[in-house]
Amino acid sequence: MIVVENIVKKFGGFRAVDGASLEIAEGSITGLIGPNGAGKTTLFNVVAGVLKPTSGRVTMAGEDITGLPPHDLFHKGLLRTFQIAHEFSSMTCRENLMMVPGGQIGETLWNTWFGRKRIADQERALAAKADEVLEFLTIEHLADHKAGQVSGGQKKLLELGRTMMVNAKVVFLDEVGAGVNRTLLNTIGDAILRLNKERGYTFCMIEHDMDFIGRLCDPVIVMAEGHVLAQGSAADIMKNEQVIEAYLGTGLKHRKKA
Repeated sequence: MIVVENIVKKFGGFRAVDGASLEIAEGSITGLIGPNGAGKTTLFNVVAGVLKPTSGRVTMAGEDITGLPPHDLFHKGLLRTFQIAHEFSSMTCRENLMMVPGGQIGETLWNTWFGRKRIADQERALAAKADEVLEFLTIEHLADHKAGQVSGGQKKLLELGRTMMVNAKVVFLDEVGAGVNRTLLNTIGDAILRLNKERGYTFCMIEHDMDFIGRLCDPVIVMAEGHVLAQGSAADIMKNEQVIEAYLGTGLKHRKKA
């Protein structure tokens, strides 16, 4: 689904991403881990069109999407969420979801004058779709709550719900579990698994909770110092000497001697 080829992203003389290459298979839930400063979020931002790479190439289903802006990628079915949820705090959870689809009839001045019935019909359909999404995520009881007043974990579920309001093909999740209690994290994990198995979503997720990664992800890709260090199953990655060295600064063999 996604192929990243030798991506470099420089900020001045600093290489935040330094020749990273990886593949995200269609239908997979791929984990992306690594110590702080490894370049994970910068790579996400390059793939998702938030940043243009200094060099390198990104393709989606064989199509070159390098440097395309987020709104173009949105229409191609590539979406990303953020570590800090981006909700419209004064709008309800239902209204937040209804805002997602582009090209709505009510967006043009002409239709607000002469297409009121069509606007009303579309809004009813969007509200029904939003309620279906909220039910899928088990937060239907929050439909009429202001999005700014729900918990951090519920906001993460709402972010996931936004991807369900359009025809998402691949979703990049940036620390979806950050600051979320264990109960809601399990709910988020269940939703990701269902979207993957029942609706064919492809996911790539940055996450630090290795239990969460181990439950959801195969394969797991490790980044360090801007490049890909290792790839494999969660179990293999947790035993990998290079990964232990990158995370802890000392390898397993040295720690056994200590």
